[in-house]
Amino acid sequence: MSNLFNLILYQPLFNGLIILYNSIAFRDLGAAIIILTIIIRLILAPFFHRSLKQQKALQSLTPHIKKIQEEHKNNKEKQTQAMLELYRAHGVNPLSSIYLLLIQFPILYALYRVFLNGLNNKEFSLLYSFVSRPTVLDHSLFGLMNLQSPSVFIAILAAAAQYFQGLLAVPKAHPGEKLGQAEMMAKNMAIFMAGFTFIILFRFPSALGLYWLTTALFSLAQQIIVNRASVAEVKN
Repeated sequence: MSNLFNLILYQPLFNGLIILYNSIAFRDLGAAIIILTIIIRLILAPFFHRSLKQQKALQSLTPHIKKIQEEHKNNKEKQTQAMLELYRAHGVNPLSSIYLLLIQFPILYALYRVFLNGLNNKEFSLLYSFVSRPTVLDHSLFGLMNLQSPSVFIAILAAAAQYFQGLLAVPKAHPGEKLGQAEMMAKNMAIFMAGFTFIILFRFPSALGLYWLTTALFSLAQQIIVNRASVAEVKN
């Protein structure tokens, strides 16, 4: 299984990183990491976009879900059946985020391995025959920092981007209305994920933090697009 993972994901992504490093990244590893992350996120963008739209649609059904829970609070079977009918009627899949995780996890884990372990010269043995082996791998981001060392600055930026993306995913309460339990949990989850991000990246090489920051900013942009589209649909 490990050999299959390396053959299908790890090795192609590592080679992609070196190809970018040798070409459009102008032998800047930080630029190569940013470009490769953006390419991967563009490939996965349709899946992320659909998942975010599903989440927004699910949030719009909150009043109906609360009504169903109140009407069938003593009958869990009828409550579940009514919710499934509600989801079916509105074309919402509450498991979409789980499906997205299953799709993206192997790729994201491979990227994690590449940025964490692929910076060593010993990994050059995995290069394809048509990929030029760099004589020296410059582990820097625009000459400003060593990507092999942890960076508090990158960790803070990544945590902030993670927090704002999570915050934008929380539905806004109407004036005078308090957030429900689900919304409060989502808000607390945004805070938790930001803290978790900082704690993790504070200890790992900043190459991983740069990847995390780039993908968090990409997710933030996608969340803004989905939120604006939802507002436009409501107005129309």
